[in-house]
This record gives sequence, C-alpha cells and structure tokens, in this order.
Amino acid sequence: MTHLPPPTQLIDRYGRLVDYLRISITDRCDFRCLYCMAEDMTFLPRAQILTLEEILTLAQAFAELGVKKIRITGGEPLVRKGVLGLLQAIGRIESLTELVITTNGSQLETMAEALKAAGVKRLNISLDTLDDDKFKAITRTGDLQQVLKGIQAAKAAGFERIKINAVILKDRNHLEVCDLVQFAVDNSLDISFIEEMPLGIVSQHDRSDAYYSSALIKTDLAPKFALVASPEKTGGPSNYFKVTGTQTRVGFISPHSENFCSSCNRVRLTVEGRLLLCLGNEHSVDLKQIIRANPGNNDVLKQAIVDAMLIKPEKHDFNIHEQPVILRYMSMTGG
Repeated sequence: MTHLPPPTQLIDRYGRLVDYLRISITDRCDFRCLYCMAEDMTFLPRAQILTLEEILTLAQAFAELGVKKIRITGGEPLVRKGVLGLLQAIGRIESLTELVITTNGSQLETMAEALKAAGVKRLNISLDTLDDDKFKAITRTGDLQQVLKGIQAAKAAGFERIKINAVILKDRNHLEVCDLVQFAVDNSLDISFIEEMPLGIVSQHDRSDAYYSSALIKTDLAPKFALVASPEKTGGPSNYFKVTGTQTRVGFISPHSENFCSSCNRVRLTVEGRLLLCLGNEHSVDLKQIIRANPGNNDVLKQAIVDAMLIKPEKHDFNIHEQPVILRYMSMTGG
C-alpha cells in the first residue's frame, strides 16, 4: 500500500488556496469600540486562551502548510504580555513572506521601533474619526491624540506601508471620509473603508440605520479626489484605488455590497484556539484541544488543519437588516 505524501498547501473544497492566517492573541483591549464589543465585556480566563508557545507552534504548522502571510490581531494585540518575543519568533519563520499587525495605535508611541525590529513589515491602524469627541464616543475609552502620536512614531520607524482602517457608520462619521483620505494623503498612508460587520449584539446603534455602503463613500470622495482602480492586492479583501498624484491607496472592504468570498484565501485562529473557517459562519475546529491532547505531535495537528479545509463554507451570510446570527463579538474573533 502506498502512502501519499502529506499536503504542503491548504486548498478548500471550492479550489481556493488558503495562504493567509489571522491570529488573535488576546480578546482584551484598552478601547471599547461600539461596533466591536460591549461596554462591559467579560474577558476569557487565562486557561481558556492559547499560550504564546502554542501560538508559535500553530504559526509554524500553518507555515509548513503553505501559509505565507500571518496577521496578528486582538482585541488589541499589543496589550498581551510577551507579544514582542512572540513576534520575533514568528518573524524568524523563513517561509513566511509577511508578518503584519492590526492595532488600535494606542501603544505605538512606545512600541513602534521594537515592532519593526521584531520583523513586522506592515501595520494596519484603526482610526474612524479625526474628531476628539467623536473618537471618545466611538471608542468609549480612547484618546485620539495618543493614537495620532503612535501613527507618527510608526512612520518614523520605517514600516513598509502603514494603513488606516476606518469603519464608516452613517450619522456618526460618514461626513469625515474626505478628511480621513486627506489625512492619509498628507501622511503618505494608505486607508481602507470598511462596511460594518454584523457580529455580536450592539446596543448603541441600529446596524441597518447606520449602514453606509462603499458606493456612497466613493460618491462622497469623487468631488475632491480622483480615484483610479489599482490591481494591487495585499492578500486581504480590500479593493484598492490610487489617489491620483499621490502615493496613497484607498481600499474598500465591502462584505455587504460587494461580496468577496469567491476569492477568500484566509482563515482565522481565535484567542481560544478555534480555527475559524469564515468570519461570517461558525464552522470551526478546536485546535487548542488537539494541540493539548497531542503535545509535540505536529503531524496530528497539521492533519487536523488540512481536514478543516473541507468545512470552509463557500460564503458568509451577513444580513445588515437582521439581528446577527453570529453572537461572538469582533474582539473575540480577531479584528
């Protein structure tokens, strides 16, 4: 009997190559953004979350299965104790082409240089408004000036690219899209506008009423900025446009108005160790249970990851007009 060699790539049943892993290393955050989590969150006990060593083992296993890009997320990943050592270790995985982070920017003023030295290539920084009062209202606890200082520190550290992520909500910050793009242009940054993901029950706004589509944002930008479609991709779901006469790219992440599932190349590892096959579905495999039941057995772990591709769904089923089917918050999933 001949044994087939183990696969070195992750391919789902729809023929999509999975080469991008997003790892949430904490559900905790120093902000309480109203679209991301409840105001009074109950965070997971330490025993329920992956250890840093387990996260590294999983990152190595995915890399051996063809993953080329790893994004570290949270919560706010930079509040996790030991994060720099973890990043250094993941950054040493030779087959990875990119190690990137999504952050709220609160810790960048003191950590940007160390992140660059650890091997982080690019940063995504969440910034939904340039108004101090609105920033406080959206984040509940955040300080806009602290984030702006962090952005400048990140620029000084010399990352390959820095991108702003802005979730746009009607009547909260939709009138600021031109100001946000101008801020990106003035600071040689990229920016992506994101339609709100309906994850978790939120109490401070009606998602249907607050929904603001990518098409409306493009219309708002048109009088001030000439946007030219760009073929550039960064491995994620953004469709990019170049701002004429600048180095800035404007991206649109449109889970409702322009479904991007047909080209999905990513999976998510939650802070609890669940391999989540789709942001908008609950299809998952408990890799924490597998790794703890089979310590040191990477073959069992890798086979579980390969098998998980068989349950990756074809698409998400987000409906902005209904209460969410997915009750976990974005902070628990990995932003």
